[in-house]
Amino acid sequence: MQKSKKIVILGHFGVGKTSLIRRFVNDSFSDNYKVTIGVHITKKIVEVRADESISLIIWDLEGTDEVRMIRDAYLLGSHGVVFVFDVSRPSTFQGLSQDLEIVAGKTQGIPLIVVGNKIDLVINDELQSLLKENDIEANYLTSAKTGDAVNEMFTYLATILNDLS
Repeated sequence: MQKSKKIVILGHFGVGKTSLIRRFVNDSFSDNYKVTIGVHITKKIVEVRADESISLIIWDLEGTDEVRMIRDAYLLGSHGVVFVFDVSRPSTFQGLSQDLEIVAGKTQGIPLIVVGNKIDLVINDELQSLLKENDIEANYLTSAKTGDAVNEMFTYLATILNDLS
């Protein structure tokens, strides 16, 4: 019997949430930016071990600069959360610790993965300095454009969720 787990992708406007999902599900990328309105739901089956897979039901929530405004109904029944920030836009990570606190309060202890996206736009040395200066501990640094660490991040979350159930 295959397990299904709902995960929610959160973050500010334009951080690449939809692009990360598109890269993971369809292995594609588009420079055409389209705003997600409300929520868009996608599904992908992930093999976590030999003969063991899990169906991820991925909820792509509209971006918001005010995390408190995320509708609790969207988060209801979630098994995991991915919070995405844009490494090239300080406004998306300057209040990261407060954003994560709010999300953790709304999701009551379910696994939370922190992802810095768009690493293709920043030189690695600058990226490491930026993370250190802003006291950011990201679980993954990704690029939806190049595909760097995207599959690994989703597979890691799927493995955690599989092991929890």
